[in-house]
Amino acid sequence: MKGIQILKGQTIMEIQILEKNDTSMRLLIQGVDVPFANALRRIMLSEVPSMAIDDIVIIENSSVLHDEILAHRIGLIPLKTDLTSYNLPEICPCKSEFGCNLCRVTLTLEVEANENTKTIYSGNLQSETPDIKPVSDGIVIVKLAPEQKIRLEAYARLGKGKKHAKWQPVSMCAYKFMPQIKINTRRCDACGKCVETCPKKILVKIDKRIETRNIYECTLCQDCMDICPQNPKAIEVAWDKTAFIFNIESTGALAPEQILLEAVNIFDKKSEEFCNQMTVKEQ
Repeated sequence: MKGIQILKGQTIMEIQILEKNDTSMRLLIQGVDVPFANALRRIMLSEVPSMAIDDIVIIENSSVLHDEILAHRIGLIPLKTDLTSYNLPEICPCKSEFGCNLCRVTLTLEVEANENTKTIYSGNLQSETPDIKPVSDGIVIVKLAPEQKIRLEAYARLGKGKKHAKWQPVSMCAYKFMPQIKINTRRCDACGKCVETCPKKILVKIDKRIETRNIYECTLCQDCMDICPQNPKAIEVAWDKTAFIFNIESTGALAPEQILLEAVNIFDKKSEEFCNQMTVKEQ
């Protein structure tokens, strides 16, 4: 896909989406360094807010699970998140410990097993708004034996992963350097040993030459260099220190592209705050 160029000062940062679906995204970011890439990763993990159940009032619980364990399991269910309609509790105008309709969503669970064992899923949670609900209806909460019952109210709020992992919008966020593979056609005799040893099948033998395929999958293990019989080596594996391949996997609370955009906005705000503080100190 076509890249997006962002000019900041004299540095051009280019973002190119390599793969994308509803819950995951792989992108190539060029023109940045390791501190920037790691800051972006940490912000996605700990600063981008999402919805999670924070308080639970258990009215009745005759299941085999203790109240604390039941509440813990429900609290870890990822919820679809709407960042435009709800405020973080600490900045909500209500300033209430209990919250309001701008910073809190109520979900209820009222289930009972009659004559047979019944499995209770996340889909049994009933939300007061369709925008905030479990990302999947198939997450098992508990199994009820005959005549067992659960009645409770759960309150979901926005939060950040730095406070608790249940507020992390990503289940995986990682990056690696952009691989660079160079094959010296003069020294390479196309013996094929590097092709056989490559764990990701990046190298392929075509006629009497070695070529690369899908270089983004390279793990930079350098096994191909180690097994090459030529001296000096006919293949060289290196990496670009200003280009990174990002892999983002969302819990389903937010779309992966929204997580990235929120992280960039938060990064900009933090940078601006830092610059303002430095200006005040210099004065």
